[in-house]
Amino acid sequence: MNNYEKRINLVKNYLDRIDFGNEIIKYYEGRSILVTGGAGAIGSNLIIALSLLVGDKGRVVVLDNLSAIKQKDPWNVTPLSNILFVLGDVRNDVDLKRVFKENPSIVFHLAAFFANQNSVDYPEISAEVDVIGQIKLLEYARLAKIDRFVYASSGCAIYGSYPKLPLKEDFISMHLTTPYQINKMTGEMYCNFYHHHYDLPTVNCRFFNSYGPGEVPGQYRNVIPNFIYWSMQGKPLPITGTGEETRDFTFVLDLVQGLIKAGYYKEAIGENFNLARGREVSIKELVESVLKATGNKAGIVYKERRKWDTKPRLLASIEKAESLVHYKPIVDFEEGFQANIVWFQDNWDKINALADFPPGMSSAVR
Repeated sequence: MNNYEKRINLVKNYLDRIDFGNEIIKYYEGRSILVTGGAGAIGSNLIIALSLLVGDKGRVVVLDNLSAIKQKDPWNVTPLSNILFVLGDVRNDVDLKRVFKENPSIVFHLAAFFANQNSVDYPEISAEVDVIGQIKLLEYARLAKIDRFVYASSGCAIYGSYPKLPLKEDFISMHLTTPYQINKMTGEMYCNFYHHHYDLPTVNCRFFNSYGPGEVPGQYRNVIPNFIYWSMQGKPLPITGTGEETRDFTFVLDLVQGLIKAGYYKEAIGENFNLARGREVSIKELVESVLKATGNKAGIVYKERRKWDTKPRLLASIEKAESLVHYKPIVDFEEGFQANIVWFQDNWDKINALADFPPGMSSAVR
């Protein structure tokens, strides 16, 4: 069994555990669906799930500029017969016209200039991609009269620096500390505008600390793939802060479940809700898991917290998602982490070649 087949089996087994039911399966069957950012960590898992749901008569169109892996090889896109990959950018009208020629009826907008430190270093590009690019996409979606526009927002980003836990959707704060956070908030506002002004059926899904197969380590990537990568090389793991900080780490396929349900349930239209595991894991717990799984004896090094990193704890309420779309995360951290380790081991040569850590990078929890 090759690595693509293993990935497909992982997704298929997850879908079997969820048991979406005949109504959701029939809803997706035969559709043409557009996924922006479909070569990314979440998107590459979502397109496999959608490919299985739409079947031979449907099509999953992927629009991605491959900026996350800094090369033009879409190796993270599983080569299935009903997946069409288009190398392009949400800011480019030619690329948008190309993908909308496939007549998608649902759009999952995952493309983004990821993430906090990247946006601090390059605020103009961040705004171009995450705001201007989204407005363009919303315009095309409006003109195409699509059935659903599902936006990948970020609960880690938009709730501000001093929220009460668990984080609930009615909490509002304008104390945002990076352009990425500002842009994610702006993205939700534009979805709300297009829904109220043009009756575009939009949904805002707020992700929390995604991890799992599909994410390559790098300067601007998340903490789990970076920790696994460094630990597999026998390097000490850097903690910015005390290690008592917590995150609501959410397995990527649980997020895929939430997205698929957000694209189906009418109750989700015009709403925003958290997609998370609903459990805190400390960074020290994470480090212990990584060191043990990789047999790394190098230990920990402590570094100064970055200025924008103002959230010592993160924990999401998922009650609204449970109520609106029957969202139910099923993968606990231990199971998901082991799946992530296996994916790293199976794809180590490719991951090692693509990992991007230029001189002077600072590592931090995101």
